[in-house]
Amino acid sequence: MSTDKLVPNDPRVKYESTQVNGKTYSYVLGEPTTGGESKGLVFLVHGFPDLSFGWRYQVPYLTSRGYRVVVPDQLGYGGTDAPAAAEEYTLKKLSDDVAALARKLVGDDGQIILGGHDWGGALVWRVALWHPDLLRGVFSVCTPFSASNPQFFALEDIIAAGKLTNFTYQLHFKGPEVEEKIQGEDKVKQFLNCMFGGHGANGERGFDTAKGVLFDNLDKLSKTRLLSEEELNHYVERYMAHPAPQLRGPLNWYRTQRLNWEDEKELAGRPGGVKIETPALFIAASGDEALPPSMSAGMDKYFGKLSRDEVNASHWALTQAPGEVNKSIGAWLDELDGGAKASL
Repeated sequence: MSTDKLVPNDPRVKYESTQVNGKTYSYVLGEPTTGGESKGLVFLVHGFPDLSFGWRYQVPYLTSRGYRVVVPDQLGYGGTDAPAAAEEYTLKKLSDDVAALARKLVGDDGQIILGGHDWGGALVWRVALWHPDLLRGVFSVCTPFSASNPQFFALEDIIAAGKLTNFTYQLHFKGPEVEEKIQGEDKVKQFLNCMFGGHGANGERGFDTAKGVLFDNLDKLSKTRLLSEEELNHYVERYMAHPAPQLRGPLNWYRTQRLNWEDEKELAGRPGGVKIETPALFIAASGDEALPPSMSAGMDKYFGKLSRDEVNASHWALTQAPGEVNKSIGAWLDELDGGAKASL
């Protein structure tokens, strides 16, 4: 199935920026291409080490269905500010930023449909908890919902106990080595190529969920099949818009575990516990090594209305299986909108 996508600097969308809670956020804005009135605003949130461009297959699909679409570069990325302090990257503060930007576009009483992938998925679930009145629907690709534990357990201790070993790479990301070694255009390009699935002639990989970044392999990898040369260069150009170390902002998302736990004590203490009543969709990716579908077991109890689907793809489902992802989102949107027939 041929699926339309945005290209770098695509003229079909607008590139705008605004001040949000004292920070500059850049975002892509796509208008409906159906000629009629907008069916609503879909707000899409990317993860690591992606950009707003990571949703390039979903933006044309959604505008063709009559939606207005906004895709920000998240804090630390692209044209958005990149504070040095990890404290600025808590899910609570980022949720407040999403809400503030959305309110600029839909007003004080408007609502959005919010979708996320990877860290963006983790963020949209928190927006649903902190700002439920903002949302008409919420969906996540790859990232399941996980409720805060009343007691804090450091990720290092959880992994040492034999649990969440698929998150071992996060210990590497939160430490200093990746930030220090991946600086400058060539290294950034090698890193992005490896993260998006580049392999060597003998099967070498530059990233392993059990180890993190394998620096000695980075220059042995062929170009990833998930990005054209133009697209990869676009990613590099956007990363180089920030001074060295270029990965500090994006990696700061991995340095907030305790800060997020402290913030979410308030949520955990709410009467009746944590519950997302907003209609929700979770799309798992069968081949996701970092976020395997099994991680979503038991999450249904935290939702009033949760739909599920699974696509045959790696972690990069948005670009590896765009037709399937779009079909799943479209069917759910039809249900959310009252049963209109999906068209692909």
